[in-house]
Amino acid sequence: MRIFYFLSFFAIGGLFPLLSVYLQNEVGLRGSQIGVIMSIGPVMMLIAQPIWGLISDYTRSPRILLAISVTGTGAIGLMYVTAELYPVLIFIAAFLALFQAAMIPLSDSMVMNYVHKKGGDYGKVRLWGAAGFALAVWVMGNLSDWFGQSIIFYAFAIVLWISAWFALKMPRESQVVRVDLKKGLRKLIVVPKFVLFLIATFLVFGPIMANNFYFGLLIQFAGGSLAGVGLAFLLAAGSEIPFMRWAGSLISKQGVTAILFLAALVSGFRWLFYFLGPSPELIYVTTVIQGLSIGLFIPAALQYVRSLAPDEVKATAVSLYAAVGNGLGAWFFTFFAGLIMDWQNVLYVYLFYGVLTLCGAAVLIIIMNLEKKEGSHVDA
Repeated sequence: MRIFYFLSFFAIGGLFPLLSVYLQNEVGLRGSQIGVIMSIGPVMMLIAQPIWGLISDYTRSPRILLAISVTGTGAIGLMYVTAELYPVLIFIAAFLALFQAAMIPLSDSMVMNYVHKKGGDYGKVRLWGAAGFALAVWVMGNLSDWFGQSIIFYAFAIVLWISAWFALKMPRESQVVRVDLKKGLRKLIVVPKFVLFLIATFLVFGPIMANNFYFGLLIQFAGGSLAGVGLAFLLAAGSEIPFMRWAGSLISKQGVTAILFLAALVSGFRWLFYFLGPSPELIYVTTVIQGLSIGLFIPAALQYVRSLAPDEVKATAVSLYAAVGNGLGAWFFTFFAGLIMDWQNVLYVYLFYGVLTLCGAAVLIIIMNLEKKEGSHVDA
């Protein structure tokens, strides 16, 4: 399980943070075109993930489906090597997302069911994914400088094909918690804090996801190299690991909403700092802030969503949270960042991210005030 997470996230980390740089430098696309291509993935995954889930439920063969998913994703990624026409690149991005959509949900489902039945810690398995992602961008950034940027597609395919063997060795536990979206929506929509938190997630987590596509362009705009892009991602993604391990104790001491607000505030100020046009060296130094923002926000958000939802709709609540952050938020901030790049430059993308992230932090303050009022009513 650990090796599969390491390899699959290594492949993802070696391609997507550098893909926007490739599309700009090697293919010569405009910012808006890059934005369209990079934003197709989140939308396609929203559509495809339920379909893969239905197939998994019907066949009861999640390991085989996972192996098919990673093998197909690797093969489609190779199509980028010879593609130059904009419509063809859009097709490849959509087709790749169709297969990639199964990777994380199927593997997460198997691991979560395994640790639930056998004991263990999902977080300690998932950390191998963060390690693979962090290492990949650094390795592939350096290899791109030495051998050319097209190497990222060959490495993406080869590593995913190797991971397919480990996918077949994943645990047999395949029980999936069924999500009744219609019933769940009716119950969750009447919980004001849940609705507000979805808004905050859209505003805070959307820029976090979209940053993976534009961070490399920011570093190159500041004068950094492809190896520098890799170093920055290594520092940023690597810093998430210790904070994910500490998140549980910090949440128990400070409270989950306080940790969420801190993560959002730090993230917002980080984006605004990048708008000021710092040197590559200052960008490298500040990347470790990502651990404090993402490394705390992800575990705290999952815990908070589950705490807000009634037992019978917890799975629905988590699905909605993922759809708003990983899907709608990632699409919105990726797509409009491309338009902003055509209008100004990548620095204004981070002004856009910073302002809206701080709006998300303000929504979290509203949630905290609601909780204080509820607490005072209980005391009374």
